[in-house]
Amino acid sequence: LPEKVRLPKAIAIDEFKADTDAGTYQLIIANADTHEPIDILPNRRKETIKHYLQENGADVEIVVMDMNPSFKAAVKKALNRPVIVADRFHYCRYIHWAVDEVRRKVQNEWNSYDRKKAKRMRYVLHKDEHKLTEKERWYLNRYINMSTELKEAHELKELYKKWQRESKKESVSEVKVKLYDFYRKVEETKNPAFLKAIKTFKNWQKEILNSYAFGYSNGFLEGIN
Repeated sequence: LPEKVRLPKAIAIDEFKADTDAGTYQLIIANADTHEPIDILPNRRKETIKHYLQENGADVEIVVMDMNPSFKAAVKKALNRPVIVADRFHYCRYIHWAVDEVRRKVQNEWNSYDRKKAKRMRYVLHKDEHKLTEKERWYLNRYINMSTELKEAHELKELYKKWQRESKKESVSEVKVKLYDFYRKVEETKNPAFLKAIKTFKNWQKEILNSYAFGYSNGFLEGIN
């Protein structure tokens, strides 16, 4: 790797486990347009990232990242008004984590068979409902009909998935309006797991909307790692 680099306009950053003398995790930096790796930092610490970007990032305008507060803070301190793009996979996880939190809670009240089976078949709660096979749909219906709270969580997840699908065809302003609609629906249900998820969404809302405005993703970098 070159000792001195000039980073391009759009970069993607992501951590990976390396277990070096400098830290357990290192940070890879890649060109967000060409998907070519550019450099590797010895650790993922905020000061390391900030110093590197100050030294090499004069041309950087867009940074794609997961939802790591330290990454965001480092980029904002190092660069002049950067556009930060949150990777879609990472913010979608908060919705799936909310569904899992509800499932774990309600299944504790079930008999041993259903508790274990629901854990093994949990993917049916995460999969888009219109993509379920007949057998998967049977399990979905069985478990959401055993718990009003789980059924509500599944409906909220489906509402989010609908927003996500429609957002690919709409303007950013329309995407934002429908995201607010999703917030209101969650707030009406008062579901603690989903309230926690949308709190994160609100903290990262600008960066989430940027993922639709600019179309960048960290998927290629996850693949490299």
